[in-house]
Amino acid sequence: MRKGWLIIISLVATIALLGVAGYTILEKEVNPALTADPGATQQGQISVTGQGRVSVIPDIAMVALGIEARADTVAEAIIPATEAMEAVIAALKAHGVEEKDIQTFHFSISQAWEWDKVGGSIPAGFLVSNMVRARIRALDAVGVIIDAVVRAGGDFIRIHGIDFTVEDPTPYHYEAREKAFANAKAKAVQLARLAGVTLGKPIFITENMAHFPPKPMAHRMEVTAVIEPGFVTPIIPGEQEVIINVQVTFAIE
Repeated sequence: MRKGWLIIISLVATIALLGVAGYTILEKEVNPALTADPGATQQGQISVTGQGRVSVIPDIAMVALGIEARADTVAEAIIPATEAMEAVIAALKAHGVEEKDIQTFHFSISQAWEWDKVGGSIPAGFLVSNMVRARIRALDAVGVIIDAVVRAGGDFIRIHGIDFTVEDPTPYHYEAREKAFANAKAKAVQLARLAGVTLGKPIFITENMAHFPPKPMAHRMEVTAVIEPGFVTPIIPGEQEVIINVQVTFAIE
């Protein structure tokens, strides 16, 4: 009797082991990833980066300018501030800057403060600030226009900085993109030759564009309205660079 039970138990254990083995084999057949080499997805590919650079001559100047006026009361400060700003805008328009190219980007009325003898701060009236961005399309007139607004704004004028850009950067993006891809492909061709393989078609491409204009002045310029006749502020736009980086993955045939 005992021998019979041992035979039955042995048969059950054998069936259980066969079931586990069968499940394991079936799982491997259904899900090949369980037996795949973890690095297999990186095989048969060459991944490179390429860069394209294009020099750009700006055709637009963006000037941040405006006025600041301080007085004991808000009413006393806002009147000269308004008059000075109206004169500045009139000077811009008189020199060919259209109204659509003038945009207010900051206006504030705030308490002004001064330091006292013991190092503390005390109220010192009120400050009215009104700033605009002017888009100047005639680059050869930028210096003349800046001098004109300085005269118009008087001692209230503030010039916060100047930046340069292009009206339509699209053609430069196309050119830089072509250079970037050509640069990436040249690298991939060389790598394939060094590795002794045949380069296939690109199977993945991604782009990262960078536009590096000259940095505008970060500090505020407080200028005087006293300008000698014939004096013109020199403004030089220089060049900019449009830079496009691409990452390209090629198949290996």
